[in-house]
Amino acid sequence: MAASLALTPQLRAQLEAWLAEDLGRGDLSAPALQGCAGRAHWLAKAEGRFCGGVLLEPLLHQLDPKAQVRLLVAEGAPVMPGQRLLELEGSAAALVAVERTALNLAMRLSGIATATAVLVAELAGTGVQLADTRKTTPGLRVLEKYAVRCGGGVNHRMGLDDAAMLKENHLAWAGGVRAAVLAVQASAPWPARVIVEAETEQQAFEAVDAGADGVLLDEFSPEALLALVPQLRQRAASRAGAAPVVLEASGVQPEQLAAYAATGIDLISTSAPVTRSRWLDLSMRFDA
Repeated sequence: MAASLALTPQLRAQLEAWLAEDLGRGDLSAPALQGCAGRAHWLAKAEGRFCGGVLLEPLLHQLDPKAQVRLLVAEGAPVMPGQRLLELEGSAAALVAVERTALNLAMRLSGIATATAVLVAELAGTGVQLADTRKTTPGLRVLEKYAVRCGGGVNHRMGLDDAAMLKENHLAWAGGVRAAVLAVQASAPWPARVIVEAETEQQAFEAVDAGADGVLLDEFSPEALLALVPQLRQRAASRAGAAPVVLEASGVQPEQLAAYAATGIDLISTSAPVTRSRWLDLSMRFDA
């Protein structure tokens, strides 16, 4: 299923602000294009996954509401050097003015989608999903997480308000795993999930016993998880209501994905596609 992006009022306002940043007081080159219509297309200059083409039309329509964009490649689809990605036509001044903002976003997002797809491919057939983290660029979280989905990954928390993750400081200051979990469960909305980041086997068992929905097993070795995961599953099966627990590994290096996937966990979370990816080189070419 292809990833989708909701053009919410907030996202539209961000696109408007990013375009305004580049326009400043106005494009000084615009008088040379006064009254001219133009056509252009985007090309891939490197192999990867394309992402961000859907942002071009809302950006372009800020300057030319009648401009047209025709996407030739689906979001998240693989592309090759020289491949035409989309075509656009409208006011020549608008095409020139929107170029940099639109390409910058698409190159950044395509780089994330490309890096995600490489890691997802290593997990193919294992049943383990690759999840992102909250290590995103301020202002770009929605788009960077969308790019992860385009690369085949899944989104973890979008923010602090959609799931509670109890980490080392929470557990210490709250007086332990059980106290922290019960405090959150007593006040969080019914659909919210409670996840405990466990750094020891004891914390992992306490999290399951306290009714946590998920346990993030931080920096455990694959060998340790091979023994621990079945025990946690058995422990969860015996608790009230036999509610399942989602087991997740973090602190995983990309070259270790296969070893961790063999342990029986559900998720591997990593910030690498966002924090370590390179922009995918794209360009806009103008038609005569």
